[in-house]
Amino acid sequence: MISNQERFNAAIALFDAANAEDPNQDEGQPKELLYGQRMSEMIHRFAPDASEAAQLAVRAQHIKRWTVPRASYPMTKEGYFAWRTGLYKFHADTAGELMRQAGYDDAMIDQVKKAVGKRALKVNPDTQLLEDIADLVFIEYYMLPFAGANPGYDEEKWLEIIRKTWKKMSDAGRAFALSGKIKLPESLVPLITKAISG
Repeated sequence: MISNQERFNAAIALFDAANAEDPNQDEGQPKELLYGQRMSEMIHRFAPDASEAAQLAVRAQHIKRWTVPRASYPMTKEGYFAWRTGLYKFHADTAGELMRQAGYDDAMIDQVKKAVGKRALKVNPDTQLLEDIADLVFIEYYMLPFAGANPGYDEEKWLEIIRKTWKKMSDAGRAFALSGKIKLPESLVPLITKAISG
């Protein structure tokens, strides 16, 4: 009989093996593999007692994302939203298939798919927790590179991005972001402060 821990470890190993195929590199590692590890590290910092479903969901948040490029949808605002919505379903279905291989039952698979598919945000605790973790990871690791990749964004655009991120987070997530327990991108702190004080 496989133990819960063995099953969990098997699912994480399958997620990581899938993400290790990412041809894109970040700090010398497959980009989505590193992202998944950062998500897991952040949930241990923010919610060390998080449920098994939430821990699985955060690791699978971007699973095999590179296989569905943005360019596979029309380069319009509507195309962007269709791409994002399609990704949620793709990530959820991919995570579910790998969890089934690891020996999980339908109930746990559905729980994880609901969170990864971003369903019932603000209502389903696992979905909200995943959103908080994704936003905290974005702020700590990806906001500054994103700024560097978009030099044409003016201050108003940045305030809008930060406010949208802030709005999606729970009160606990916002408090954690300002607690000193995550590294804020120093050059963007004045903008962050301005955005959230409005």
